[in-house]
This record gives sequence, structure tokens and C-alpha cells, in this order.
Amino acid sequence: MQRALGMLVRREHSRKELARKLNARGIDAEAADAAIERLSNAGLQDDGRFAESLTRTRANAGYGPVRIRVELATHGLEPGVIDAVLAEFAGEWIERARHLLTRRFDRKRLAELSIKRKAMGLLIRRGFDGDTIRTVLDVESGD
Repeated sequence: MQRALGMLVRREHSRKELARKLNARGIDAEAADAAIERLSNAGLQDDGRFAESLTRTRANAGYGPVRIRVELATHGLEPGVIDAVLAEFAGEWIERARHLLTRRFDRKRLAELSIKRKAMGLLIRRGFDGDTIRTVLDVESGD
């Protein structure tokens, strides 16, 4: 219990991540699950809070919903939790993609095909969906 609490004091963890770390430190699976359950019941561990924290961090770093969804799934979060947290950011993705482009590219040059391709590649790698990419590139390049 103390080790799990010590990890949660530093930063939020998902249940799966916390269990994996406790097992790696020699805590057996049953004891780890019991400790995590107690922390969860006390409100000290919450997958929803973890998902929101990770989503906010990644979104502020310029990542899109597709990439964030995959990362949240790797932490063992339920699809309902992932959908709920991404829904909170639903109206922000276009603006976040636009901000990323303005930081990386000269707006006047976005009309050039080669620059537009580079911008599209960046947005795809960062995890933005096709509709968001088209919307942002059409607006930014003046199409």
C-alpha cells in the first residue's frame, strides 16, 4: 500500500500501470490488486483522472486525439473512459492543430504543395484525424 501511494504522490497512474510497477518491485499480484482497490475506493487512484491528466499533457504538447486514444488504451483504460475524456476536448482539436502549424510553418508558404505535404505529414504523425487536417490546411493555406 505504501509503495503504491508513494507512486501516486509523484503523479497519476492508471490501475494497470500501478499494478505493473508494483509487480516489478516484487509485490505479488493479489496484494497489489488489494492495495490498488483500497486506493481507488479512497479516491486516491482514479483512471478517469489519470486519463484527463495524460490527455491534457499530450494535447498541450501538440498531439491529436488519434494518438492520444492509442496511448490511453495502452494504459489499460476502458473505451468508455477514453471516449469521455476525449469528448471534453472535442472542440479544441482544430485550434490545437492550427496552433501547431503556425508554430512550425510560415503561413504564407502553406499554399505551396511541398510545404502543405510536410504540414499534413506532421499532423498525421501527431495523431490528428483527416477531417481536422483538411479543415486546418484549407483555412491556413487560403483554399
